[in-house]
Amino acid sequence: MTSPEPKRAAARVDCHDPQVVQPHKQTLLKRLNRVEGQVRGVAQMIQDDRYCVDVLTQVAAIQSALDAVALQLLEDHTRGCVADAVRADRGSKGNGGNGDRAITELMAVVKRFAR
Repeated sequence: MTSPEPKRAAARVDCHDPQVVQPHKQTLLKRLNRVEGQVRGVAQMIQDDRYCVDVLTQVAAIQSALDAVALQLLEDHTRGCVADAVRADRGSKGNGGNGDRAITELMAVVKRFAR
């Protein structure tokens, strides 16, 4: 996977597989389709001048659903790319460094979600 921004591409950890496989693809897509419908529903609620608390309740549900998607992706990345990079470093007797980069990248992503 390559990034359009050169700065980020240098920090990105390359997985051993050129194609990323999402082990929970169908579940994630189903959840995202549901979120998409919820967002359209919130837009309609605002258009219809619905009670603010009802709209906010729906926004909170959307945030929760997106958090669940993010956590699943984070877990899959950790168990996949990060674990592979750490295992590869162990096999190279510390000469690789890709495991450290993978952990640094992982922590940067986790910090984005810390509230």
